[in-house]
Order: sequence, then C-alpha cells, then structure tokens
Amino acid sequence: MIKSLFSKQSPIMVGIDIGSHTVKAVLLSMHSGYYRVEAFAVEPMVKGAMADREIQDIEAVGNVLAKIRKKIPRNVKFAAAAISGSTVISKVIFMDVSLTDAELESQIEVEADTLIPYPLNEVSLDFEKLDVNEADPSKVNVLLSAARTESLEARVAALADGGFTAKVVDVESYALSRSAELCLSQLPADAANKVVAMIDIGATMTLLSIVEGGKTLYTRDQVFGGEQYTRSILSYYNKSYDEAETAKVSGDLPPNYTFEVLAPFQTMLLQQIRRGIQMYLTSSGKETLDYIVVSGGSGMIEGIDKLLIDELGIHTVIADPFNSMEVASSIDRDLLDKHAPQLMVASGLALRSFSPWHI
Repeated sequence: MIKSLFSKQSPIMVGIDIGSHTVKAVLLSMHSGYYRVEAFAVEPMVKGAMADREIQDIEAVGNVLAKIRKKIPRNVKFAAAAISGSTVISKVIFMDVSLTDAELESQIEVEADTLIPYPLNEVSLDFEKLDVNEADPSKVNVLLSAARTESLEARVAALADGGFTAKVVDVESYALSRSAELCLSQLPADAANKVVAMIDIGATMTLLSIVEGGKTLYTRDQVFGGEQYTRSILSYYNKSYDEAETAKVSGDLPPNYTFEVLAPFQTMLLQQIRRGIQMYLTSSGKETLDYIVVSGGSGMIEGIDKLLIDELGIHTVIADPFNSMEVASSIDRDLLDKHAPQLMVASGLALRSFSPWHI
C-alpha cells in the first residue's frame, strides 16, 4: 500500500519551513475570501542540527520548534512542513485517463519499481492528477513524488517534539509555487496568466519554481545559497559567523565590501539563476520568462532585484507575500515586513489549510 507523503487535509495548519539556519512559521486565516496573518515566528536553527537540508538532531530541532510553538495560538495544533533536495524525486507520468484515484494507486504500486530509483521499502510515495495529456487525450498527466521515509519521519518526530501534529509533509518547491498567488499584487495586472519564476535563495539551497496560471511548470533545487556570501564576509573582515550573518542583512560593512564580497557573490548567484532558467527554457521550448519573484533570506541582500533586471532584462520584485493582507493586531507589522521575503515557503505551506490540492 502506498504510504501517503502528502495527505488531503482541511484543518487550519501553521506552515513551518525548517531551514538550515532558521525555522520560519506562518499562520493564516481566511475571511470573506481574503487571507489574514494571525501569527508568524522566526527562530535561529541550532548549529549542526541540519545538514544538506536533512535533520541530524531531532531533539535539537524539536527544541527550536518548541520556541515557535509558544508564538502560535494554543488552539492551532496541526502543522504543514516540507522536504527538499536529493531526498525528493518528482516526475510527471502518463496514466489512463479513465482510472480512478484508487485504481491509479494500485497501478502506481505495481509500476513503482520502474518509476522510482530507490528501494520501495525506503520511500513514501504520493501522486496527484494534473490534466489531460495534450499529445494523447487518452492519457492523464500524473505528478508522482517520492521521498525517503527516514526524512519524512524525522520531520514528523521533530514537530511532535516541538508540540505540533504533522498533518502534511509537502515538497518545498511546490510550497514555493503555491505562494506565488500571494505576490501577484506586486506584479503587473497580467501576471496571473504569465510565466513567473519563483526563486527562493536560502542559506544552502536555491529553489526555482516556474509557474503559469497557478500551475507548476518546472522545479529545480540548486545547492547554492547565502552561506557562500556569509563565509566571504567572515574571512575578509575577521568577523565571527554570527557577526557575518548580521552584517550580511544589515549592510553594516566597510565601503569596499561591494567589490570584495558582494560583487563576486552576485556573479555566482547570477550564474546559478541564469543556468536554472536556461534549463527550463530549453526543456519547455519557450523563449523567455515574463516575471521573477525573489525570496529567501539571501533574497534580501542589497541589489538582487536590480541585478536580475539589469542582467536578464526580466521584471523582478522582492517577495512580500503579505503585501495585500490584513494582519492581526498582535503582530508587529514592521517586523513582519522585515522578514517577509524569508516567509514564502512557510506561507505556501500555510495555504494548504485552504487548498484542495493533493500536492
């Protein structure tokens, strides 16, 4: 029997993005069709507790999540988290259009050995019907995702240690895609039907999700992030790691830092983004993208949006998922705005409370 990786649930859930350097949480509610921010939290991750986006110390991560728990209303117990990187495989397969979900599950179980390059006793699978295949209307496109069960269970255990009940474990790149709807108000009026690249630049991983009309067209995880920039600051200016992290965001650095550390990092980042976009354009046959939305902790580094506009010629904005939302009176709006670009994945996870999608 397929062990569900993404379960269909409809309770209010806090979206929790367990990152290498920080844990981010967002709780949303919906009133008359509009979202409202009820709570959010950002807590630093214990060093060594995560490596390559994998939990190394469940208890340490649980302790960080317990701090998050204190900032979320007591009556909200369910959480949606996500996994990414090499532990996840997602692919579109083609199945008979007439099959029900139960029949699809049975068929995928039979064919899983040829579809997934891992021992089946080590992975959890789930699938989602997408749309009818344009080339062959007798087939339906089905998104199949597989993740190492060990990775899945580590997140569930850490959430439990922190006082949460895991209801959904998603894929980070799909959570990022989902959050795109929250940034449409930052883009021109036609953005809802245009090709938009969502780029989340974390500490060690950059996520690329291409969306159009609410559909995810392409995803790619690249092992690159703000860690490189932090370590350049650390070595150039003889700072501690924490001091370098603070200086990276605040810009409190010597005047020559632009040439010594910022420009080289921007060049490497541009190469990564250009490569990811080119791979999508080559595979899709499209000539260009319409818009770019940049998020993540390193997305807040000075001048990233201008760099992409100048070098790629594509309209680019820094993500603010709460741009058109109401905010609970208990929330410090200035603090929320400061952290907004970091909270895209967590926001996409929080949206699972209101979405019927499987993925």
